[in-house]
Amino acid sequence: MRKSHAATVPTRHELLTPCQMTQADQACIAAGVAGTVLMQRAGQAVALAMMRRWQPCRVAVLCGPGNNGGDGFIIAQSLRDKGWSVAVFLLQAPQQLRADAAWALQQWQGPIDDAASFDAAEWDLVVDAIFGAGLNRTVDGQALQWIAQCDAAGVPVCAVDMPSGIDGANGQVMGRALRAELTVSFFRAKPGHYLLPGRAYCGALVLADIGIPSDVAPVVECRTWLNTPALWQAVWPQAQALDHKYKRGHVLVLGGALLTGAARLSAQAAQRIGSGLVTIAAPELVWGLYAQTMQGCMVQAFSTGQELRQMLQEGRRNVCLIGPGAGVQSLTRDAVLNAAVAGKHLVLDADALTVFADAPETLFTALAARDAETVLTPHEGEFTRLFGMGGDADKCLRAQRAAQRAGAVLVFKGADTVIAAPDGRTAINANAPATLATGGSGDVLAGITAGLLAQGMPAFEAACAAVWMHGEAANTLGPHLIADDLLGAIAHLPLAFLSEN
Repeated sequence: MRKSHAATVPTRHELLTPCQMTQADQACIAAGVAGTVLMQRAGQAVALAMMRRWQPCRVAVLCGPGNNGGDGFIIAQSLRDKGWSVAVFLLQAPQQLRADAAWALQQWQGPIDDAASFDAAEWDLVVDAIFGAGLNRTVDGQALQWIAQCDAAGVPVCAVDMPSGIDGANGQVMGRALRAELTVSFFRAKPGHYLLPGRAYCGALVLADIGIPSDVAPVVECRTWLNTPALWQAVWPQAQALDHKYKRGHVLVLGGALLTGAARLSAQAAQRIGSGLVTIAAPELVWGLYAQTMQGCMVQAFSTGQELRQMLQEGRRNVCLIGPGAGVQSLTRDAVLNAAVAGKHLVLDADALTVFADAPETLFTALAARDAETVLTPHEGEFTRLFGMGGDADKCLRAQRAAQRAGAVLVFKGADTVIAAPDGRTAINANAPATLATGGSGDVLAGITAGLLAQGMPAFEAACAAVWMHGEAANTLGPHLIADDLLGAIAHLPLAFLSEN
């Protein structure tokens, strides 16, 4: 298996769960930085972010029972020192606060208003310092009333760490959550900042440096990253002067007999991203259609399963892309199994996944018995048909379990696409616009993935790069894109990311 370079990712792209962030805090405190110092820095960082975004106004700071509430007291005093009109509302009795939160309360030089007296309509801005990222239960009681009031009044909200009501580990709404215009978090972002629906509640995200040393990150063994070029630029394929077309890889795409556009989009995407050769294996009845419209590809006809098997086994073809428009039929199933036996790297999408819905272990067994790499690219429906796990709301966890079960890199598609490797490495993608929800865009993504895999990128990095470039291309096209437009946009993306850190 080809070597992964994920270990070279800059630490700022790491995503920590709330539990991992607690471990990082504790490691920092154990190294000699007091928890009260971290709280002071966090509160001041939020106040600074607020002052950069808003003019002085009437601010209500809603404080919860833990360290998030402690941050709120520091924020309140920092704003008050700058002349802002500030009131503090506390979810519980002051004497019930403990440790650093109790210390932070002493820094606040104003009164504590009764929680029930809060009226969101009376304030220009609300600071949400209620729960933060670590909430793991449904919001209820007075906190729920605060959230309902803020929603009804439409008052702007600045959230501390995470909008209250959002689970920082997975982005799920715990009953009801505040919608923030600005969220200020610390040290590292959380998965819930980028997974939906949490991402939609965060507004603009600011990640503040509060002095936690980067070298505490290995303590928490981070295996999840935000998908950026830094994750895969070290293995991005770059053409060399002495390269020839065979050295740049050869992708075989199985063409369907009815939905011929899908395979054509995939094949062209593999070409655009740099694959040296692309062949479409076309049913004999529609060979002419493929041949006339795919001048840059080779098109080879087959009329029997045996002829297709021979194409799949041809030595110089190192990647097989099967699924787009292939049809849910025995021919598709046999093509996948034969390509797996032949030791080809595989990209399996659409029909190549659905065709195994009644016997997924047949696919997983075939993939496990080989050294070549596989990328599976299901959307939610295909994922559920193949893996089940439909009831678990944690998208990262579902993707990780599925990747391990299949022994393949999984691209769990959606507006918050998650890429997971069998060894637990995971990336969350956040640059895809809603305009990618159009027919054929997934076929283009599969083709980009196959083209990068053919050029020697390891499967996890190839999948991450394909997903990011797919989204970046869409962002250049505006609101009226169709899948065909992505092909040209990919070709004209600047490669400045190759020099990013």
